[in-house]
Amino acid sequence: MLAAMADSEPSRLIADLRTLLDISRRLGATTELDPLLEQIMSAATSVLGCERATVFLYDPATHELYSQQATGGEHIRFDADKGIAGECLRTGKTINVPDAYADTRFNRDIDRATGYRTRNLLTFPLRNHEGQLVGALQALNRTDGPFSAREEELALTLSSLAGVAVQRQLLINEYTEKQKLERDLALARDIQQSTLPKVLPSAEGFDIAGFNEPADATGGDMFDCFALADGRIVLMIADATGHGIGPALMIAQFRAMLRALLAVESDIVGLMDRINDLMCADLPEGRFVTSFVGLLDPASATIDFVSAGHGPLLHHRRATDERIELSASTIPLGILSPLDVGACERVPLSPGDTFLLMTDGFFEWANPQAQQFGAARVFDVVARHANCSAGDLIGHIRAAVGDFVQSVPQNDDLTALVVRRR
Repeated sequence: MLAAMADSEPSRLIADLRTLLDISRRLGATTELDPLLEQIMSAATSVLGCERATVFLYDPATHELYSQQATGGEHIRFDADKGIAGECLRTGKTINVPDAYADTRFNRDIDRATGYRTRNLLTFPLRNHEGQLVGALQALNRTDGPFSAREEELALTLSSLAGVAVQRQLLINEYTEKQKLERDLALARDIQQSTLPKVLPSAEGFDIAGFNEPADATGGDMFDCFALADGRIVLMIADATGHGIGPALMIAQFRAMLRALLAVESDIVGLMDRINDLMCADLPEGRFVTSFVGLLDPASATIDFVSAGHGPLLHHRRATDERIELSASTIPLGILSPLDVGACERVPLSPGDTFLLMTDGFFEWANPQAQQFGAARVFDVVARHANCSAGDLIGHIRAAVGDFVQSVPQNDDLTALVVRRR
């Protein structure tokens, strides 16, 4: 690459090669991005004999060039279609400008923003080991006049070293960030799973079971079940829009409110209305929570409930194989205040009856022919397994869904709470 200078300036060539070799060694030893960029810019000013140098990295997400570090301390970000650095990125060619202000491509906004006066500049592309452009390096104001062919040759060699080093470090940073994110997600998953009830309350004559399987590391679904002092059992299932950390936080907030307010509010309608007021104030626009809160009274074998946007609610009468789909009582929480809901609804449970609360991940999971599993197939499974426990019934439903969808991946959380009267 430096052959053009070899015959006329052998001693200078050897000195340049030694400098580049030393630069290569130092770039390989740097393990953080900011120090690496500083090394590259320092090398550019030394090898090319200029006052300043700036590394512009390309951000494909925004189609912008940005300097994370620059000699002189300025941080710059601009459209990748603008200026000489932008043209260098588009063409992949070295651009030598002897008089910056005489060149219409020169972006004067940067000088105005920084207070620095650019006289001449040399801009060359940075490529990774696959030859893809990752940014551009710009050298400003060569001290002995405009940049010559010799500096262009040196710049090409320097760009090869710097581009690979930058790409290596970006990959390392990406991997490190991914590892950190995975650790954070694992912690969030552990915290979320710890809030699920470990042991469900028992009630004479009833069998209760719950299930939760998030689509991501953390989910936007949750169930809860616990006994009150008067012997009634709280049944809760909720589903926040989306899945992942954000919805998981929304669901955790809902559960905390429910448990706290149950200590002072025994009426489910009033309880849901107060929670809705709080969630309307907290949730961003377009976010909401569908939820069911019910009270199972073992003495009367009834469930009084309010369903805020959560449905269908499935009630199977074993004696007659009647299959009842109940709709939601009102709209989801977090949309409008006050909540438009009247009195609690009631479900009476006869011996052998099953009441199923399930999130839409079960119903809407589709097979390769785009057919959803649906409520009718859930009822079929319930009828076929009328004598098993509530926990085994959930297992049969999950297996039936898996057989139905075949290889179609799970893209929504699965949560269920099942009550069976023995």
